[in-house]
Amino acid sequence: MKLEGIKVLDLSLFLPGPLLTQMMADHGAEVIKLEPINGGEPNREIGPKIDGMTVYFSNTHRGKKSIQLNLKTDEGKQMALKLAESADVVVEAFRPGVAARLGVDYESIKARNPGIVYASLSAFGQTGPYIKKPAHDLATEAYAGILSVNLGFDGKPAIPAIPNADMLCSMMGLSGVLMALLRRKETGEGDYIDLAMMDSLMACVPNNMGTVFSEKKPPVVKEERTWGGYAMYNIYETKDNKYVVLGASEMHFAVEVLNKMERPDLIPFCEPPPGPTQNPVKEFLTETFLTKTQAEWVEWFDGVEAAFAPVNNLREGADDPQIRAREMIIEDEKGREHIGIPIKFKNEPGKVNFAAPELGADNESVALELGFTAEQIQVMKEKGVFGR
Repeated sequence: MKLEGIKVLDLSLFLPGPLLTQMMADHGAEVIKLEPINGGEPNREIGPKIDGMTVYFSNTHRGKKSIQLNLKTDEGKQMALKLAESADVVVEAFRPGVAARLGVDYESIKARNPGIVYASLSAFGQTGPYIKKPAHDLATEAYAGILSVNLGFDGKPAIPAIPNADMLCSMMGLSGVLMALLRRKETGEGDYIDLAMMDSLMACVPNNMGTVFSEKKPPVVKEERTWGGYAMYNIYETKDNKYVVLGASEMHFAVEVLNKMERPDLIPFCEPPPGPTQNPVKEFLTETFLTKTQAEWVEWFDGVEAAFAPVNNLREGADDPQIRAREMIIEDEKGREHIGIPIKFKNEPGKVNFAAPELGADNESVALELGFTAEQIQVMKEKGVFGR
């Protein structure tokens, strides 16, 4: 696999960092998760469990090792630093300043391992006026203005279905780590990567900043191209209180749909720009889609050259034949479901190791690999270095 031979020390918690390192584990990296002594990774206890393990933890920690260290003890810190000496990558997601206070910051590790690639993930980054603010995904979306354009049918901001800041920061973090590893092959030097969730959000709206940049004002959401301004790029309710979407604004799709609906007179209203000129078509489609059930519309659109789709619920999405064909929902030997691998290499494809570690399961084996003796490990246990 692509990342065989790469060793990762994961100090992060919750979603962005753990998902980043799991993606690396799926492609062959050895990932050692360092968990805090006060219960370990929080997502071990967040949400429903299967066979005693939360789905959340299983979805973010498969294929990793787990050690539990008290970094406030000298022995715990020294073991973490010794582990970092042999690592290629360190990922942390503490608030700015905490890693330094614990003695596992970039400079401390670089002094022992100049080739280390060290990624810090945080809400607002390591610089700027907000670095001391506590925040998760939703707050960063609010500050960045993203939440203001994520409107429900009532026209008011709604909580996004996907934790966009978390996920974008995770994937940009993965890109940054891999770029740094690639460069290290030429220079022998590692690097420090400062990743902010809020930065990741701003980087992902290049197609929505038109009026923001050109007119120095916020967009009118319902008039924007991808936020409901086009009749043919919109969500419509059906007779059975479900929903469907038309998902492309190109004119040839409009011609196809409106001709079949016997309303060619409405085709000119689908011409750009998005906004109020599209309203006659929106009104017609709103009324029309209410005349049939979602299933009836799926049948009606069969064979029609249009970007049409039913709005599946998440269970239906997990069972969708395209998702299953792409192995994005897979099952282990016990029939338990897991999220698959989205990066699909032809050569050296990733491989899912379904096993997620019990808390501190690898304390002793990792310590032995680092050169600690059985006697030293016993003393560390007695001192509470591995938690109690």
